[in-house]
Amino acid sequence: MTTPVCTSASAAAAPARQTKYPSFASYVRARQPVLLRTARSLTANPSDAEDLLQTALAKTYVAWERIEDQRALDGYVRRALVNTRTSQWRKRRVDEFSCDELPEPEPVPEGDDPAERQALHDAMWRAIMKLPARQRAMVVLRYYEDLSEAQTAEVLGVSVGTVKSAVSRALGKLREDPELVLVR
Repeated sequence: MTTPVCTSASAAAAPARQTKYPSFASYVRARQPVLLRTARSLTANPSDAEDLLQTALAKTYVAWERIEDQRALDGYVRRALVNTRTSQWRKRRVDEFSCDELPEPEPVPEGDDPAERQALHDAMWRAIMKLPARQRAMVVLRYYEDLSEAQTAEVLGVSVGTVKSAVSRALGKLREDPELVLVR
């Protein structure tokens, strides 16, 4: 009678697995709370800390026979914890979260087309660039930088009356600009 290979192999391996590292099991039972505290200090989530410790213990189990100094086991496991956590940081996992509603952008109001708004912005700047340098500076300071007439006069070193008259003339020229007539 022949025995299946799988059955005899698994039966022969089962006792070896139980007796191969009895000191590893006792080490884990004795040191798990301390090592778990260390893992929790490396992660923000307690569940992640448990996973981290489990991974580090699996790495330690694989190297158990190669560890010569049994007094250095805690250091070995701590180093495995830190190295494993560093590897996780480097992977930069992106978390995805499910939600009830999809984050769709707000619909654009009918009269507020972004393309038209950009075209108006460009036309306005072209019209402002046609103004003389002094008027252009006063319009930009008054309406784009939102300075008062007195602040504009102080920045340019002119009187408030000069700012008022120059801005008035500049606005008149902007009202007559053919590119901006279409907008009104």
